[in-house]
Order: sequence, then structure tokens, then C-alpha cells
Amino acid sequence: MSKVITIANQKGGVTKTTTAVNLGIGLARQGKKVLLIDADPQGSLTASLGFGEPDSIEDNFASILAKVANDESFDKTEGFLEHEEGITLMPCNIDLSALEVSMTSMMRREYIIKNYIEMVKDDFDYIIIDCMPSLGIITVNALTAADSVIIPVQATYLPVKGLEQLIKSIGMVKRYLNPGLGIQGILINMVDGRTRFSRDIIELLNETYGQAINIFNARIPSSIRAAECPAEGVSIYKHDPKGKVAAAYEELTREVLADE
Repeated sequence: MSKVITIANQKGGVTKTTTAVNLGIGLARQGKKVLLIDADPQGSLTASLGFGEPDSIEDNFASILAKVANDESFDKTEGFLEHEEGITLMPCNIDLSALEVSMTSMMRREYIIKNYIEMVKDDFDYIIIDCMPSLGIITVNALTAADSVIIPVQATYLPVKGLEQLIKSIGMVKRYLNPGLGIQGILINMVDGRTRFSRDIIELLNETYGQAINIFNARIPSSIRAAECPAEGVSIYKHDPKGKVAAAYEELTREVLADE
């Protein structure tokens, strides 16, 4: 059975895309067949995997979803790009913004991504959706299609403070659209273990959410080497395989696999 994981947070800069890349490729390194879906019109995931001009890609997530919404036929591999590290990418670009506007008048608009995933999921062990930093209709679609959500959060005060609205939104989707949706865990990113501040934030997260929501044991440290990866179009495993960030994402991958 394929597992669909949405990576979501309405805040930008919390390493959603970095998490999608390194979790997806981490799973592929463990022999899993993985589809990464870029569901952000900025095309950050697409660019981070080395496809540097997302807006020039004609067959993309928006064009495919438009066909699904209009009940048009297409090959289920249409739009797929293969990455050197063993994952398949469904790219995205600014076209998704226009589609999101038009989706407001569509029937069963919350289920369009789910309908697409039903067509392709038998070919993959994991499908990971990288969401835009908002709680609009595309993100609601991604949550409706998912089995679980991973919430990356920066180890700083304001992003942690914003978790309450996101968790409430996930609860609404679970109640009205996707009863099977669960929060797989909160992933703490950009941790500077040398500072008391980072330790205080981790303690705050555990006190506030730890009883009700899994908080991954993996802690993703701050790293210049990790920040360089998008420019290289590769994962941390290829760019800095022996570094502390690669080790942290390997731990996250093990935790995700343990939930199978």
C-alpha cells in the first residue's frame, strides 16, 4: 500500500522543501519507490532538485490537475521527471496559482489532488507532497489526499507560536474531508544545540504538544552545507554525506519507516 505524506506549515522558511527532498531521497536510499509532488507555485522543490527553470516546464502539476478536474484523459506518467538520486518528481510552477483561483468554482474542489493520487499511487511506496506556505485550497487538497502530515518547525519562538492555527486547520480537514488523516509528527529544524534558546524552544514544544502529537526524535541542525544543496540540485546525502544533517535525516527516515 502506498503511503501519502503531506509536508505542511503555513509559515515560510521552515525547511518544508528541504524536508521533502531529504526524506524522499532517504526513503529511496532504503529501496522505496518515491514520488515527490511539488505543490507550490514558486517551484521550490522543482528548482531544489536541479530543474532550474520551473516556469518553462509545460507538463507540470497544474496542467495535470486541470486535466483531472476537467475529466480529460492522460498518461499517468505525464509530467514525471526522474532525478539522479532515484526519486520521481512531479514539477510545479506559477501555473498552479491560476489553477487555484479557478478551483474555487469547481465541484468537489477539495478532492482534485486525491483523485490524481488515486491514479498513480499503485506505482509508488511513498508519495510526498511539498505544500506552499499557506492554508489555501491547494494545501487543503493535499491534506485531503494524505494519510499523514509532517509539520516542520523552526526552533524559534514565532514559528512555534503559529503551530496552533495549523493544527486546528488539520483537525478541520480530518473532521470534514479526510477522517483518516493523522499528524505523523512535528519535525524540529534549524536547531543550534549550543544555545539555551534552542533548548528552551524544544522544551516548549514538548510541553505544549508532546502529550497529543508525536515529536520526532530526529533534530535537524542548522548547517551551511545543507543550505548549499538547492543550488547543487541534490540532497544532503550527496552534498555532505558524512555531515550531521545527513545523519539527522537518516534518523528521520528510520522513524518514518517504523510507522509502516
